[in-house]
Amino acid sequence: MSQLFRKKSLTTMISQSQNKALDRTMGVMDLIFLGVGCVVGTGIFVVTGVVAAESAGPAIVLSFILAGIACALAAFCYAEFSSAVPLSGSVYTFTYATLGELFAFLIGWDLMLEYVLAISAVATGWSAYFQSLIAGFNLHIPTVISSAPGVGKGGMIDLPAMLIILAITALVSKGVKESIKFNNIMVFVKLGIILLFIIVGAFYVKPENWTPFLPFGINGVFTGAATVFFAYIGFDVIATASEEVKNPGKTMPIGIIGSLAICTALYIAVSTVLTGMIPFTQLNVGAPVSLALESVGQDTIAGIISIGAVLGITTVILALIYAQVRLGYAMSRDGLLPKVLSSVSKKTQTPFKNTWLTGIVAACIAGFIDLSTLAHLVNMGTLAAFTLISIAVIVLRKKFPELKGSFRVPFVPVLPVISALLCIGLALSLPGITWISFVIWLAIGALVYFFYSKKHSNLNN
Repeated sequence: MSQLFRKKSLTTMISQSQNKALDRTMGVMDLIFLGVGCVVGTGIFVVTGVVAAESAGPAIVLSFILAGIACALAAFCYAEFSSAVPLSGSVYTFTYATLGELFAFLIGWDLMLEYVLAISAVATGWSAYFQSLIAGFNLHIPTVISSAPGVGKGGMIDLPAMLIILAITALVSKGVKESIKFNNIMVFVKLGIILLFIIVGAFYVKPENWTPFLPFGINGVFTGAATVFFAYIGFDVIATASEEVKNPGKTMPIGIIGSLAICTALYIAVSTVLTGMIPFTQLNVGAPVSLALESVGQDTIAGIISIGAVLGITTVILALIYAQVRLGYAMSRDGLLPKVLSSVSKKTQTPFKNTWLTGIVAACIAGFIDLSTLAHLVNMGTLAAFTLISIAVIVLRKKFPELKGSFRVPFVPVLPVISALLCIGLALSLPGITWISFVIWLAIGALVYFFYSKKHSNLNN
């Protein structure tokens, strides 16, 4: 029984963090842009309208603030761990050092599902925006190859979604420098387009559209917060990059907290302007930002926003693929997954085979499966990870008081406990089918652990 909770030595982890297998090329701005690239995408261009129309109304601003607070508390915990133990694997690695192997494997298994589903779901959104964009030039892709079975009438495969995943996979497999340079350029353009919407849209805000402010009551705010949590998935991606960052002890906390602060400010500003421009009841569409601009006669700006959405969602796919590959790399290096996932190409200094396996699996899911019934699982996976990281930082302080990173969570254990309770509260507001699916996935993970990972773990030696 004790084997299930055996812990990986922090000495071993710190030694591994000094390994040169992965190339350290990323600076502070690279990290911030990686986080912003992943967080600001589908959430700001799609989720804002749906949540405003169905759950929160104009009070979606409060939903974003509530979700942002929960994320900020978790971000503090990530920042402390990442500065003290700068190792790939994010919450999986931190859990391995504090709560034990079984918990670490299950949260890693959970995050693998989260990232792969998120890649596929975001690619599906990219496909919809891309088709909407080219339709403006009177170009149309036949339905049979532009939507998954069950999504569009006569759809057989969502080819655009598959192709964008494979294209980004090819870029990520070439090396970190190439991927980060591309991401930085796209994020810079995306931020410019979002600021353009905020500035132009502010001139068309009608305060009466914010009335009633709480059409669905306070429960709607909490339901909205649990839903928009999907929009915040991404800043934890930064924690997977620890082994490829220059001076991670100082850089990681700035990257994590900085990217979350920027994204929260953008979400609040966009949702405020959006619900002020157009009644929230009209926002339940796939492209609410473009709709709001078209409703006030700004068709040209709306077209530019559509281009920004395509670019923005592209960077989300890149960051998610990057995170999934680094998670699989860390678990494989520890022996919990097949060793092929941690083999590093000498030419590109990236987990080349792992990258392509991730891309192909995600592309197949996006191309052939309707993701609407699985989308909440992404939120559940993130909330579970945030809960564990909050608990783990308390254990870290108690068992390893000598380990001090450049950033320390204030008011431990109070803030981590509040963080864990907030995440559990948000998770409880998710549909029952999400919980059932989550438990089934963890049960499958437990079987994998007991029949493969437990035996092949490096800690057996």
